[in-house]
Amino acid sequence: MLLLLCVNSFLIKIQMSEAKFLDYQLKLIEPSFDSSLTDLIIELDYLRKKPLGGSTHPRVFFQLKHIFHTLESIGSARIEGNNTTVAEYIETKLESNENISEGVREIKNIENAMEFIENNIDDYPINRLFLSELHKMIVKDLPLPPKGEGDHTPGVYRSINLKINNSNHLPPDYIRVQDYMTELLSFIEREDSPKYDLLKAAIAHHRFVWIHPFGNGNGRTVRLFTYAMLVKTGFNVNVGRIINPTAVFCSNRTDYYDNLSKADMGTEKGVLAWCEYVLKGLKEEIEKIDKLSDYDYLKKEILLPSLVHSLEREYITDTESKILRKVIELQVIQASDLKKIFVGKVSSEVSRQIKKLINKKMLVPEKEGARKYIIRFDNNFLLRGVIRILDEKGFLPVRDL
Repeated sequence: MLLLLCVNSFLIKIQMSEAKFLDYQLKLIEPSFDSSLTDLIIELDYLRKKPLGGSTHPRVFFQLKHIFHTLESIGSARIEGNNTTVAEYIETKLESNENISEGVREIKNIENAMEFIENNIDDYPINRLFLSELHKMIVKDLPLPPKGEGDHTPGVYRSINLKINNSNHLPPDYIRVQDYMTELLSFIEREDSPKYDLLKAAIAHHRFVWIHPFGNGNGRTVRLFTYAMLVKTGFNVNVGRIINPTAVFCSNRTDYYDNLSKADMGTEKGVLAWCEYVLKGLKEEIEKIDKLSDYDYLKKEILLPSLVHSLEREYITDTESKILRKVIELQVIQASDLKKIFVGKVSSEVSRQIKKLINKKMLVPEKEGARKYIIRFDNNFLLRGVIRILDEKGFLPVRDL
């Protein structure tokens, strides 16, 4: 056993000693016309421009978007070694507990940064100031390395040289970081044909990792950087679109790092292989999540099974289950729709039950002041069931409930 440990240690030292900096020009590489990558670009461009006319109520769909933000944040943190499970994090959202762990705080920081992107991406360019703000947000209030995931200089490019664990790529000397990042940000802001937008996003993701501009938190920042680029190029998440690029990277970390390594070589073949890996995963993820815009699918495959799960575990009462089932079936209800459930009861009893579910955050008015209601599941005990069923249907990239 001791000999094995020594051999492993020796191999690691050799691997680290072989890490070297290989410079190559940042450029837009165009795939051949008949390549599978070109097909992917065309298909993704169609999805980007496709009108989103699904039958799921916007307020229901945006609850799903909120859930996927949470999943993306957990996934991004997990890639970096955060061991917080989906179930553990969901419980912190259901309980008002200010004493949270470092792992939970790291995930909350990523969620806040995603919200910052969506609120500001239309008004500001993706420049150094924007990136610095993202970096400050993701390392906020976290312990400093080597024990924690914070950074000694939040929002500021590194002033030290770095090595990347288990990588043969050595990031550039810190003196050159400013120039490389200026080049990268100019590359993404350059006015090329829109057909290259997605290709540029994939190339920029790798280049950011290749530079490793910050002292710590580069992985979390680059995935937010990629999310911002996709939103900027037309995947409008504020009108009913959900995109989850981190799912591409966290579903199989080995594939993620292997494909990054191919691009590290700087060859056109390696860079295009990386781009195909990113865009193929993104297309599959978008097509999968877009199914949730079909309310018939969402109702039968996700919401009704989630309700059964919640009733079986006594998160809700039998009466609450009957009301919520009717809400799910009709999508929008009013008090008169519930009369058959309360046969022989006065109308005030129906109103009382509706108010009770509103107070428990399981119903919400369709519009402010309206007397029509939709289900709410993103901030109550129903969330446990929704997450469980999403996992069973293959929507969760991190499977550790």
